Amino acid sequence: MKKTIKDHFKHKIKSISEIIKITGKFPRKKKLILCHGVFDIVHPGHLRHLVYAKSKADYLAVSVTSDKYIDKGIYRPHVPEDLRVANLAAFEIVDFAYVDDNKTPLNSIEKLKPDLFAKGYEYTSGNVSTNNEVKIINKYGGETLYTPGDIVFSSSKILESKLPKLKYEKLLNYLESANLEIEDLKNTLQNFKNKKIHVVGDTIVDSLTECSMLGGQSKTPTMSVKYENKIDFVGGAGIVAKHLASAGANVNFTTVLGDDELRKFVVNDISKTKVNINVVKDISRPTTNKNAILVDNYRLLKIDTLENNSINEKILARIINNIKNIKAEAVIFSDFRHGIFNSNTIKYLSESISKNVFKVADSQVASRWGNILDFKRFDLITPNEKEARFSLGDQDTGVRPLAAKLIEKSKCKNIIFKMGERGLLASSSNKLSNLDNFFSLESFTDNAIDPVGSGDALLAYSTLSILESGSIVIAAILGAIAAACECEKYGNIPVTPEDVFLKLKKIEDNINFKHT
Repeated sequence: MKKTIKDHFKHKIKSISEIIKITGKFPRKKKLILCHGVFDIVHPGHLRHLVYAKSKADYLAVSVTSDKYIDKGIYRPHVPEDLRVANLAAFEIVDFAYVDDNKTPLNSIEKLKPDLFAKGYEYTSGNVSTNNEVKIINKYGGETLYTPGDIVFSSSKILESKLPKLKYEKLLNYLESANLEIEDLKNTLQNFKNKKIHVVGDTIVDSLTECSMLGGQSKTPTMSVKYENKIDFVGGAGIVAKHLASAGANVNFTTVLGDDELRKFVVNDISKTKVNINVVKDISRPTTNKNAILVDNYRLLKIDTLENNSINEKILARIINNIKNIKAEAVIFSDFRHGIFNSNTIKYLSESISKNVFKVADSQVASRWGNILDFKRFDLITPNEKEARFSLGDQDTGVRPLAAKLIEKSKCKNIIFKMGERGLLASSSNKLSNLDNFFSLESFTDNAIDPVGSGDALLAYSTLSILESGSIVIAAILGAIAAACECEKYGNIPVTPEDVFLKLKKIEDNINFKHT
């Protein structure tokens, strides 16, 4: 594997005990100064601070706050701790760098006992945390220094204005952390063939009605458009099944459709793939159709034809019978809240899955309110941020503790937490307090054409990946790449392994600095 940034500076990344072994204990003949902070983005203010600190001592040690204790914003940190500590170690003036696995630097100060402790100019007025630090330093005889200067830079403001792209650095970092290589991703991708998957969920026919603008009425705020073309795609749980089949899986698909022409369209479309569709016909509802009206490629309006009432007991019994009798390695519940899944049915549907079958749930919030917490003790859930916040009734918490809370409440084993353009978070931790197990990936989309349906591609490929590899890291990465591939397609088109391989090749070329 290509060396990561951290690999180049491992000789500077030390534990506190290793630093003491090199520099000696307090008081030292050669002075040691400590700087502490988040250092999410290293800016000129940080550099000035570090240069000043180094000028006052023989050794400069820098500690960075662990990811799990950063609460400066909902999406912070942007740069994971391994990369932040490597960024600092890369500076020639920095002798030692380490991640402080505590909420404050107080414990580190007590253990390391630096001769000097440097604070930024903005802390000269003092606050509770600074005062506590100063008390400890004074107690053992150390000294606190403040960086001179009156210009204060802010990482938060810099990040708010423009996020730096770190998708390749983060990818390499997490592969290394999991002792994986890109070759492991390729090997996993090649072994999806004949995985037995049963998808149960709401089919949606996504229509794109293309129009051109004619003008507007002078008396009423009415736009006049000319019809040009209409394209129908199988979406919802149907496209999840098609993604899986396209990836090589052996797919059974159980869904509820109306007694109408769109049912015939869905059956005909699915029959062209290797998906075995099990249709439960419901004469009380239409086949769900969501028709987006596009005017010169802008979405003007969406017209939904649907019935969201719960399925009746007879239909529920047929679906349960399918779940019990269709042999599968994994069952995916693809929930769009259009009749199959609700607080009354989910319990019975979940209980019908055999104990040795891998259970996956995705409950989407679009025109309906689904609740991912209805799916308890599943092996993998893939909510987005909006769905997570709705289920927990939490608008304010940062995404890491939010996702951790969701794991705890749902008692799921693995989570892939989708954040749209920001990428995703993933973890296999089931402890609310253990935020170390979360890792973030940025989006791999290069040219977004139509992001609708990208979550379905992620759901399909991450399920197959975790089944094959047992690794949430591999599942999240391949799921993210599949989602990026789908974003770069127009309409709900199944992602193929070839699509993912091509994207992976491009990523690998960029990592190796072979820009194509």
